[in-house]
Amino acid sequence: MKTKINLPNLFFITLLTLSFLSCKTEPTPVAESIEPTVEDVIAHGEYLVEIMGCHDCHSPKRMGENGPEIIPELMLSGYPSDRPIMKFDNPLLKEGFAIFYPDLTAAAGPWGMSFTGNLTPDDTGTGNWSEEQFKRALTQGKSKGLENGRTLLPPMPWFNFTNLKDEDLHAIYTYLQSINPVENVVPAPIPPENM
Repeated sequence: MKTKINLPNLFFITLLTLSFLSCKTEPTPVAESIEPTVEDVIAHGEYLVEIMGCHDCHSPKRMGENGPEIIPELMLSGYPSDRPIMKFDNPLLKEGFAIFYPDLTAAAGPWGMSFTGNLTPDDTGTGNWSEEQFKRALTQGKSKGLENGRTLLPPMPWFNFTNLKDEDLHAIYTYLQSINPVENVVPAPIPPENM
């Protein structure tokens, strides 16, 4: 009995064999882990501070050609302590509305009046905070990062930051410790009954 060779099948089997033999099974090279420099960490922290809107409330502003502009020498220093505190007697506050200072460094609402903190590395700001305190303040909403501290008041959106990655928190902390310190003791919050 003669066996007939089917040329299309033989061609297919040959191609399959050649392609199998030409496959290399070398391991995929693992990318080297490069430690970021301090400058890289600071740049990442600055980027996060900007996109997270920290300047919106923590940086005092003045009116410029295009509206409110950050005052560079007061950047991230919180509510200016030399500014008079306004009295708010607005019935809408009791209805749940909030009123902001023009530069957003203070707000009044049903919680009372709150003033944005000084984030600069001065001792009146975050200069004597540990990185763990900073992390606790941002992810757990604890005032000054103290375990038994009161909860941060509105409008601070700390609850949006509960899932920040440790490397992002480290970058933000490192950046804030690198900026110019500004001596500025921010007033304590005012309860609603004292507004």
